[in-house]
Amino acid sequence: MVPLPETTTEAAAEEGSSSSSSKKYKEEDGSSSTLSDAWDYRGRPAVRENSGGWSSAAMILGVELNERLTTLGIAVNLVTYLTGTMHLGNAASANAVTNFLGTSFLLCLLGGFLADTFLGRYLTIAIFTAVQASGMAILTVSTAAPGLRPVACADPTGASRTCAAPSGAQLGVLYLGLYLTALGTGGLKSSVSGFGSDQFDEADPVERRVMARFFGWFFFFISLGSLLAVTVLVYVQDNVGRRWGYGICVVAVLAGLAVFLAGTRRYRFKKLAGSPLTQIAVVTAAAWTKRRLPMPSDPALLYDVDDAAGEDVVKGKGIKRRLLPHSNQYRFLDQAAIVEPSPASGKNKWACCTVTEVEEVKQVVRMLPTWATTILFWTVYAQMTTFSVSQAQSMGRRLGPFTIPSGSMTVFFVASILLTVPLYDRLVAPLARRLTGHPHGLTPLQRIAAGLALSALAMAAAALTERHRLLSSSKKPPSVFLLVPQFLLVGAGEAFAYVGQLDFFLRECPADMKTMSTGLFLTTLSLGFFLSTALVTAVHAATGSGGRPWLADDIDQGRLDYFYWLLAVLSVLNLAVFVAAARGYVYKDKRLADAGVKVNDDEGLVLHA
Repeated sequence: MVPLPETTTEAAAEEGSSSSSSKKYKEEDGSSSTLSDAWDYRGRPAVRENSGGWSSAAMILGVELNERLTTLGIAVNLVTYLTGTMHLGNAASANAVTNFLGTSFLLCLLGGFLADTFLGRYLTIAIFTAVQASGMAILTVSTAAPGLRPVACADPTGASRTCAAPSGAQLGVLYLGLYLTALGTGGLKSSVSGFGSDQFDEADPVERRVMARFFGWFFFFISLGSLLAVTVLVYVQDNVGRRWGYGICVVAVLAGLAVFLAGTRRYRFKKLAGSPLTQIAVVTAAAWTKRRLPMPSDPALLYDVDDAAGEDVVKGKGIKRRLLPHSNQYRFLDQAAIVEPSPASGKNKWACCTVTEVEEVKQVVRMLPTWATTILFWTVYAQMTTFSVSQAQSMGRRLGPFTIPSGSMTVFFVASILLTVPLYDRLVAPLARRLTGHPHGLTPLQRIAAGLALSALAMAAAALTERHRLLSSSKKPPSVFLLVPQFLLVGAGEAFAYVGQLDFFLRECPADMKTMSTGLFLTTLSLGFFLSTALVTAVHAATGSGGRPWLADDIDQGRLDYFYWLLAVLSVLNLAVFVAAARGYVYKDKRLADAGVKVNDDEGLVLHA
């Protein structure tokens, strides 16, 4: 590769030598070891014995538990409050829930950018946890103050039922609380897992193994928060009072924040690495600016750091790797690495990028078909917190002397996730290893495909159940347990799709874009919820003007089963597109191996063979 004029690689090599040396060194008194890539709260090198580890990680896990308790505790039961208390229609209520969830996950991108570029993970978690608590406090006031709710319906169970619509001020306070909570959720969720992993030294074999256990506990705390939300919190909301349920969330979030701040002296902090979104913007802008320049006949004439200097240093992260080889795919991005005659271009990162930087952006582009075809799964998932709850509300929920809260039916969804993960590890993975020879059983893309297939089956089951409910509603409401199959299928589908997506994005993202992998994954959730909003709006507008609407305000007067069949058909078509894209995808390891590059996954390094 050709270096730019007036550009040398000695500085990069020297920086790589210092920044990547994660070896421990002794204090002057020789009493304790310190880490060269982690600092304490005063900016001094972190002392291994007095910082990080499980004691620090446990304080961080509590924040994630409360985030899941709060977000899911709102989402699974919000539709009943909007229809029953705020007097909104089924379609409008469903859209309010999916917009809330979609915004929460979309704002993870903002939180990640701020954490990587300006605030750092610690401050991002602290600030946005406080924002989440303020949003929950406003929601608590909104549900407690009589003046912030419309008056109760006249003759609520009779044929002449009339309900006052909520005022703009009442909806404004409610949505202010919801979206402040969403902002807090997005900001802190983007950094919790990363800051937790920062408490372990990846250069130390023992701490690296412990860090793997941290991610297992991280998933456990997410599941525990979800379970508490759909059981205890929903019960409190329905039987004690919604203001008490939301008030519990405020106390839990503030308590979690207090515990998190109490660990400040023990945390390990890492330097700001900069957002990978900046690199994508730089490569795209440089390629566009130089789009009219002739492409060199030999890729070796494109700009890259001189390979003779040794290892290329990932910007500010202490990770060293050899240069990535040039590929012929997406050649339009190679324009960003064309060397211009002007010497000044070497001093402006927006004018010329290295081949390695271009190849990393190409890898993100290669992942986009998979990214796009997983969005619809989360549209199906959204129905478990919206219309499935409305179905449960109109079905027989008595279990002896106990009435099952409609929002608590999602406990079967959470239970399905918790059961599917160990069943996969114990049964499916060993069988798949024997059949396919793959060391992990199913590849990430195969796991995603299984999740997409299960989501299509779930919508077919939901349509059949809704058809049966409509035929039986005039006699005796059928048992709410008829909804169990659709919850179990979507839960099992999430166990496959969620893990498959996370594995795919973590495995396939370039080494210095790992922070972006979570963001890419979470945007599929966000867009899936927003797509649900768009579909509900379109279907309601298309079917609501004449005849029997699909999504009526009174679920017994609609044809929700048709909407479920629509989602089932779309899911099958989406699965076909996903399979076609997956068949043409070449995993990063194989592509680099074919190019003569050896990948060492254990250390996250890319080395020339």
